[in-house]
Amino acid sequence: MSENSNAAIRVFLIDDHPLMRRGLAALLNQQPDLEVVGQAGDAAEALHLLPKQQPDVILLDNHLPGVSGVDAIADLQALVPQCRVIMLTVSEDEADLATALHAGAQGYLLKTTEGPALTDAIRRARRGESVVSPEMMGKLVEVFRAQGAGAADVAVVADEPEPGGSTLSPREEEVLHEIAQGASNKQIARTLDIAETTVKIHVQHILRKLGLRSRVQAAIYAIERQRSD
Repeated sequence: MSENSNAAIRVFLIDDHPLMRRGLAALLNQQPDLEVVGQAGDAAEALHLLPKQQPDVILLDNHLPGVSGVDAIADLQALVPQCRVIMLTVSEDEADLATALHAGAQGYLLKTTEGPALTDAIRRARRGESVVSPEMMGKLVEVFRAQGAGAADVAVVADEPEPGGSTLSPREEEVLHEIAQGASNKQIARTLDIAETTVKIHVQHILRKLGLRSRVQAAIYAIERQRSD
């Protein structure tokens, strides 16, 4: 991943439908900070092209000819370890979701995702944030609950909660609620009428107080707490 924050985010598309790839490329290339540097119709073609393209983010469909998207994640990341992989798929299958995240995917988005949300997710993923379609959050909770896991077991092991600091402020509770809906920092700032930098600070406090490491963990924590109330 480039250390130059001013450089465009290099995106590689893997989808077996040429029309879908062309549409995505047209959408993403309209953004001044995004650049589609390559495309492939299956995993084998992608593995051949990736070393030369060195993308920052891969948008990966699941239903590919030959090797499926989720099964290709490990090989893709081994080839370009600095790259973030986002599943962009029609699959709402819980097993695909769990497999993708366990394999190291940075996110799991449905193809019904609107353009602005998709471009925002790419930027967030490059920064290291986990991105999951709001429609999939409930299923994500069920997957890990069925496996006897909780929010602390998603993707990474959670830190110890902050001693004596696990009580969230009213504003932090509002931010946590928005995170559980899949909202980005910018969307949360707009909803709560506060600065985006303030949202970032609240998110940091929430994760530290609860002993969590990612927004996905925080979202799962919030959903599980709501269901237990």
